[in-house]
Amino acid sequence: MGANGTAQTAAPGSGAPDIGNGPVGPPNMASQMTVTGEELNARPVTRPGEILEAVPGLIVTQHSGEGKANQYFLRGYNLDHGTDMAIWVDDVPINMRTHAHGQGYSDLNWLMPETVNTLEIRKGPYFADEGDFASVGNLHIGLIDSVNKNIAEMTAGSFGYQRIFGMGSSKIGDGTLLYAGEAGAYNGPWVNPDDMRKINGLLRYTQGTALDGISITGMAYSNKWNSTDQVPQRAITSGQIGLYGEEDPTDGGNTDRFALSARIAGTDDAGSWKANAYVVKSDLDLFNDFTYFLTKPTQGDQFHQYDGRVMTGANASRTLDGSFAGRPMETTFGIQTRYDDIDLGLTDTFQRSFLSNVRSDKVGEASVGIYAQNIVHWTDWLRTTTGWRGDYYEARVDSLFDANNSGNVSAAIGSPKFTAVVGPFHKTELFFGAGYGMHSNDARGATITEEPVDRVQNPTAASLPIGASPLLVQTKGAEVGVRTKVVAGLDSSVSVFFLDQASEIVFNGDAGDTSASRPSQRYGIEWTNKYQPASWLTLDGDLALSHARFVGFDTAQADLYASLAGYPQAQIGNAPGNYIPNAPAIVASAGITIGEKTGWFETLRWRYLGASPLTEDNAFRSSATSLFNGRIGYRLENGWRIQLDVLNLLNTKADQITYAYGSLIKTDSLYNLCYPVQTAPTAVCQNGVMDYVLHPIEPLAVRLTIAGVF
Repeated sequence: MGANGTAQTAAPGSGAPDIGNGPVGPPNMASQMTVTGEELNARPVTRPGEILEAVPGLIVTQHSGEGKANQYFLRGYNLDHGTDMAIWVDDVPINMRTHAHGQGYSDLNWLMPETVNTLEIRKGPYFADEGDFASVGNLHIGLIDSVNKNIAEMTAGSFGYQRIFGMGSSKIGDGTLLYAGEAGAYNGPWVNPDDMRKINGLLRYTQGTALDGISITGMAYSNKWNSTDQVPQRAITSGQIGLYGEEDPTDGGNTDRFALSARIAGTDDAGSWKANAYVVKSDLDLFNDFTYFLTKPTQGDQFHQYDGRVMTGANASRTLDGSFAGRPMETTFGIQTRYDDIDLGLTDTFQRSFLSNVRSDKVGEASVGIYAQNIVHWTDWLRTTTGWRGDYYEARVDSLFDANNSGNVSAAIGSPKFTAVVGPFHKTELFFGAGYGMHSNDARGATITEEPVDRVQNPTAASLPIGASPLLVQTKGAEVGVRTKVVAGLDSSVSVFFLDQASEIVFNGDAGDTSASRPSQRYGIEWTNKYQPASWLTLDGDLALSHARFVGFDTAQADLYASLAGYPQAQIGNAPGNYIPNAPAIVASAGITIGEKTGWFETLRWRYLGASPLTEDNAFRSSATSLFNGRIGYRLENGWRIQLDVLNLLNTKADQITYAYGSLIKTDSLYNLCYPVQTAPTAVCQNGVMDYVLHPIEPLAVRLTIAGVF
């Protein structure tokens, strides 16, 4: 997918700073790095978000249709759709707070990879300018400003894949106007085709330089799709459905996103400054059915989640150059503000038709973060960065169907930070970092007092009291690493980290209530390598090992396990334990890229997601997944290009993602014990049959791209 940077200006192809963002300074941690847009676009990917797999140790998957946010895994975390990994594009936050489908929801299906200039990668809670969701990783995507010539691409491939992309730029006054757009379609291998249809556009005006310039960027995106969600393994094993079949053919959704942002940067005799502001309007309608016939035995468990919001914000920072004890020093002060005006809905549906309301909310959530950091260059080989960050959040929740779940909530938290870089060695540096971080929880979970009840499906049900969760949760971590370039052409780094989280409390958007979990601890090691022995050859390889466990004993899980006694199909996998579901212990990747700016070019990439526990007692475990993607193509001297991408090169039969939880389908023996006359205990019928629930990897697919410049 996408160009290889050959038709772009020197800035986009080389990873130079984009307007208003300023140059990327030297890394403060061994795990910190910058990837150019040219390198990202050299990777054959199935969908836009997968370019983020350039982040060492990061796995990007999809368990639903082509308009839903990806699922992310990093440093022993199942980050769901973005929790604890902050993503920014052109200094605009992508993570959605208090989202209908999940806290931190980060949809990148609107991103056009060809428009990416750089991807700046930082991990851990050690950076004062990083706040919400940034404890595990924080990724900043910068956009290009111009291209040398207009670009046009056409791609066609397996399973109805089609894409048309165009990009160009023109001089307007003292600045440059960049314009880009795409239209795409995809069905996938599914029995019920995805029928994805999306359209996307970008306009960007820039003027000046990276340190003294402005940019104004507008984006628009719309997508509609069907989705084959994860399905129970027992339904496939019995032949009830095929591997690419579905339980509910009406799952899917539609989404729109419109964004306008502006940035400005300047320098003076005292130092430098920069500021930006943005407004984003987004809407999402999502129809899912994950438990099939567990709660509604005849019509099925499909539900509709709606999220409509207007997100506004502004950020500013000032850096002052100075000295301390005769040594160079820089001090930065910054402020970050954001306000989300959110409409949220959760309803029960049948084939996308309304059945009944579960909960509906109007939420206003505001935050302000202030930070300061001081960098002192003690010697030519010793640099320290000391920082502190303070965050204040305030939210108002108006619950339309249950006033007891309405309320106001506020919270504040402080986070000290420290890093040190020591490098008296030949082309080798040692790094150390430690700090506190935070993430916000769903505001509805911070004001909830009663469990939402569907009064239509359960007219006699009583609302049960439920405990509220804190609005802000603290994390703490430390990391030590080394980076060396002793071997000519090789950039190699090793990082050892640990990260503790006070709680992994989340708001369960599928049920409308809060799911609390215990504190957690993670530690691990990452080894990252990039080797370029010649201008036409690049090799890279990454290995990430992590250990993740909950802390303490889960009394509630033990009570649930006891309540399921005598029904092994429901009880297995529900014993108390300290394993963290979907926390992979091993992630690895490797790649080889061959080719010059003209002539033949080839890429072969491999990524490996190790087995992981799927339940706290480790009774269910996912299988490891090994996947190869490849590309071969030819570039002409006039800038034209033809390329063939081969995805899932070895036609691997594996799961894109695997879960284990309770559900019911009509062929289960337990179904007949629960409906129409219940003879099994209520706890058993509410839990259902524990089973693997999976979404398979798409089979081998090819995509042919023809690209021209004008």
